[in-house]
Order: sequence, then C-alpha cells, then structure tokens
Amino acid sequence: MIEQQETPAAHSLLLGAHMSIAGGFAAAVERAERIGCTAMQIFVKNNNRWQGKPIGDSDVSTYKDVLVKSRIRAVLAHDTYLVNLCATTPEVLLRSRSTLKDEMCRCELLGITSLNIHPGAHGGKGSVEGIARIAESLNVLFEQTRGDKVNILLETMAGQGTSIGRSFEELRSVVDQIEQKNRIGVCVDTCHIFAAGYDVRTESGWNSTFREFEDIIGLDRLAAFHVNDSKRELGSHVDRHEHIGKGQIGLNGFRHLMNDDRFKHTPKILETPKGEEMLEDLENMRILTSLVENGH
Repeated sequence: MIEQQETPAAHSLLLGAHMSIAGGFAAAVERAERIGCTAMQIFVKNNNRWQGKPIGDSDVSTYKDVLVKSRIRAVLAHDTYLVNLCATTPEVLLRSRSTLKDEMCRCELLGITSLNIHPGAHGGKGSVEGIARIAESLNVLFEQTRGDKVNILLETMAGQGTSIGRSFEELRSVVDQIEQKNRIGVCVDTCHIFAAGYDVRTESGWNSTFREFEDIIGLDRLAAFHVNDSKRELGSHVDRHEHIGKGQIGLNGFRHLMNDDRFKHTPKILETPKGEEMLEDLENMRILTSLVENGH
C-alpha cells in the first residue's frame, strides 16, 4: 500500500487524477488522498452502461464526511462514454439525454457542481446540425434541472471522426445557443487540443492558443484542464493519452501550463494510464509540480 504523499500540490495547486469509484465514492476520495491529490475526477456510475444503480443516502453522507475531512478541494465528474447529445437516431438521442440527466442528478446529490462531457459526434450530418442538436439537448436538460447547481463542461476534442469540439469556434457555437449560459463551461484537454492542431509546445504557441481561447470563448468559461501528453503528433486528430513529458507535447508545454498565473487555481486532472497502486499518477504529479517555478 502506498503511504500518503506530501507534494507541493497539497499546498497550493488544484492537481490530481481521475479516480476509480470501486468500493464507493468515499473510497475514491481515500485513493486521491493517498497520493496527495488536491483535486480529482470521478464517474458517478458505471461509465460503460446507460443506467446505474441508485445512490443510497448513506453513500452520499459517507462520501461528504470523508471529503470534508480531506485535502481535496475540487471534484469533477465525467459523463459516461455512451452519451451522444447529437446522435442521429432518436432512440440513442433520447437515451443519451436521459442518462446525462441522471448523471446531473447524481452530481447534485453528491454536491459535485462540474460535470464534464464529450459534446457528441454528428455521424455525418455535419457540424452545424450536430452543434444545434447538442445545444438543444443541453437546453432541455438545463430546463429539466432548473435550480440545480450542476454545470456542464464541454471538453475540447481531438477531432476524431465526426466529433464536435475540435476547435474553439465549434464550442463557442454550442455556448451561443445555450439559454442558461451561467451553467456552461469548458474543460481543456491538453492532448486533445494538441491533436486538434493547437501547438502549445512553445511559449508563443501557448500564448497564441489561449489568446484565441479568450477571444473566441472567454477565459471565464475555462473551468478545468485534463492534463495529458499526446502519443500522436500535432494535428493528428487522434486521441491517445501519454504520460507527462513522454509524448509529443513534451515538458515545455506543461511548464507553460503550470506557470500561467491565469490558471493557478484551475483544477488540473490527469487522465493517463495507470495501475492499481497509482504509481504513474504519483510520478506524473511529481513531474508537474517540479515544473512550477519560484513565485508561482
């Protein structure tokens, strides 16, 4: 068993990883604590099934008790991979909306205010129609959960197949059509934006990328980062996560992230491959915190 680690993340950064909920939500907090996380991401049900078993009152209270005593200061949820808010078949679209609504309700129960989603894949219908259907889906769900505190984070995508979100412009188009705009944000995945063609390896590339983000979407909507290196090259449109510094982005890209004052308090979540002991998360977190320069 790994002993609890003290890292710089414990003191200032909101840094962590996606945690398994095997054994319950409280167990996920304990796993994150064990490796020194100050932020974490979880699924709120089995991520490969449309439906999940109900969350019991005791599960909620135990999770909240463990969380409040922990050093975890930011928790994000990630939706199931089955959800496609611009599915071309009515059955899949309805199931996607129903499943996402259930996950939003689960987040509300657990007190998780940010639910990250893959926007969807238009299946050949074109991005304009796909974007409109995603916005329509979210407007329906926001109306059905009016008064809830759960926000949806649209994840930047690598651009594989017909997926929506390969550019800041596509995400802005979704946001423009959302009625409850206070409930929509963006999660930037470093691997995905690099694979989509945004070169964040150099300082000038990093600055121009986030100048674009600010101009097109607005930095006030940037709510979280998925911190992943990329196995594939710039503009490949292939989503393959790699350990920090081992991929095509390299350490410099992450040095820019870790020293950008604008994102000092933005949760940063690892989604890199790992074993049960989470040694890979430990090493990736160590590398990221080592990139923080004095004064940051």
